[in-house]
Amino acid sequence: MKIQSKNILTLGKAYLCFSLAMMAMTATAQNVSTIKQAGNIIPATDGNIQYVGRVSFRNPQSPSFTFPGVQIRAAFTGTSLKMIAKPKSGYFMVRIDGSKAFKVGFNSERDSVVSLAAALPEGRHEVNAMYVTEGYERIGEFRGFILDENAKMLEAPAMPERKIEFIGNSITCGYGVEDTDRADHFQDETCNHYYTYANLTAQALGAIHQVVARSGIGVYRCYDGPVTGDSINMNTEYTHTLLYDKTENWDFSRYTPQLVCINLGTNDTSTKGADPKLLKQGYVNLVKQVRDHYPKAKIVLLSGSMMGDDALILAKKTMDEVMNEAHKKGDKEIYRFDMSFQTGDLGYGADWHPSVAQHQKMASELIPFLKNLMNW
Repeated sequence: MKIQSKNILTLGKAYLCFSLAMMAMTATAQNVSTIKQAGNIIPATDGNIQYVGRVSFRNPQSPSFTFPGVQIRAAFTGTSLKMIAKPKSGYFMVRIDGSKAFKVGFNSERDSVVSLAAALPEGRHEVNAMYVTEGYERIGEFRGFILDENAKMLEAPAMPERKIEFIGNSITCGYGVEDTDRADHFQDETCNHYYTYANLTAQALGAIHQVVARSGIGVYRCYDGPVTGDSINMNTEYTHTLLYDKTENWDFSRYTPQLVCINLGTNDTSTKGADPKLLKQGYVNLVKQVRDHYPKAKIVLLSGSMMGDDALILAKKTMDEVMNEAHKKGDKEIYRFDMSFQTGDLGYGADWHPSVAQHQKMASELIPFLKNLMNW
């Protein structure tokens, strides 16, 4: 097998070093009271709305997020539901009453209100809207719901007790998963975290999950980065609420997973020049960060489906060493798991990334391992 490194396009180095100042330039939140829509407008501050994932509440009227997988959960009465978000926020996958998920987008300068449901039967209903694109450029913002005139919000469904955190790169984000041509490049329209091994695994295990992932990122060296490493990598970004925004650190007390899966290394090793010592130190540093914040969590180091040959050998050797050394120092809750290398028999997404079918295979391999590990 040849390493597919030349085809692992991850938006380029310019994006990885995207200016912090530019990232901070979010649109001014629109006051929901100015939305001219018939119905009962529910602001984002409503206490019955649940948020899962790294969400910034610096502006509580318009909570913002950059990582995929953020979920907005709620219950309501009435026969219809509309969602309010900042124009150009990106895409969400929505489920109403547990039905099949469908995709909605806030992609123009005007689409701040999108209809999610109509002609529902009277009674209680539940909604789960998952942000499925990478929002480091768009910076998604949620601004509330619109119900029928006499409808109201209800207490949200109980949050699952099982909690997982996935730390990763483009594979975990869902880069190009909705595409079917490996020659195509990144588009927001074909990126969809909902179809990833991470979301499929969490669903199968009856768990809620949080995501800290970015295409092209590594533990010490991002895609095609210098041998000495990049100044911005997962170790530098892990503590932030919003990607590339150093002005707000994540409050780790808001979410405490029992399980953390780290799927990195592809970008560190996929182009020539990875320094084994620096790669190992990058893993050691990241595992330490995770352990410091989650003392009781089980941590699993994964190899993804895009590494092969020398890259896979180096990544696996490094992760094995990190795990074994942690065990010797007394941390026995570090584990390893390798997912199958993709061969093309299940197709490819954009830029040789895993297809929907490949993600399903990855999940089918990972689920039994985690189920046994966690006794879930």
